[in-house]
Amino acid sequence: MELYQLKTFVAVAREGNLTRAAERVFTSPPAVSAQLKALEDELGVKLFDRSARGMTLTEPGQRLLDEAERTLAAAGRMRSAAAQLRGEVQGVVRMGTVSDPVALRLGDALVRLAERHPQVSLQLSQGLSADLLLQVQRGELDAAYAMTDLESMAGLEIQRLGPAELVVGLPMGLADAAPSLQALVALPWVGTPPTCTLRQHQEQLFAAGGGVYRPGAMADTEGAVRSMVASGLGAGIVRRDQAEEAQRRGELVIWPGWQGRTWICWASRPAGQVAPAVQAVGAVVREVWSA
Repeated sequence: MELYQLKTFVAVAREGNLTRAAERVFTSPPAVSAQLKALEDELGVKLFDRSARGMTLTEPGQRLLDEAERTLAAAGRMRSAAAQLRGEVQGVVRMGTVSDPVALRLGDALVRLAERHPQVSLQLSQGLSADLLLQVQRGELDAAYAMTDLESMAGLEIQRLGPAELVVGLPMGLADAAPSLQALVALPWVGTPPTCTLRQHQEQLFAAGGGVYRPGAMADTEGAVRSMVASGLGAGIVRRDQAEEAQRRGELVIWPGWQGRTWICWASRPAGQVAPAVQAVGAVVREVWSA
């Protein structure tokens, strides 16, 4: 049994398709099919049901998938440990980010990482904070920046790097229509998905104003909220630094009656459960934020 066969097995399980799995492991569909057959012959079990719709894990395949992923992770840790013994840190770190790299100080972190650990590379994945945290928890990402109120999450270490102040942004056309909290919650609003931190603050604001938020216009990033507010679709909760810049450009007005706070955080599994490369990235991130 070879590690490349296990990588192929995992790729097919994740993609459910030979062609996409072949692209993921940089080989051809016939080679993927041959590797799977060799692995099935060696293990003595059928790993996939094959149909016109694609590849579906059998029950034995589902159970062996966890073992394959653990084996590959262990091999990766062994390679990283050997590199560390040679005085090097190397590896690929799958890192999640939210939409604003400047607020995350991501550029500074990348520069320091390249200077100190040139053999560590990053695969960046952008998304909603709640989704990124779940992906780290499931092992689909190694670490992530997240904007969240959470202080802990099962299986994760969440470290608060710095506060993120929140305000309500109003379109220029609605700037005179919200002198009170009750008037504010009666306006059209731009919302975010239910798991988003901005949405949770929005619902609390509505409750304080005696209203209930009913979803209408929806954005999937904080940057999209700001753009939709500026376009006149409705009020929205925006990070203060972004809102102040948009207000200077005459794109929106900050409503003065409310201010919230959440946190920019760094999340990963506990130090003893991650590769040295992940620890190196985390150390650089924390150093940038402590400077």
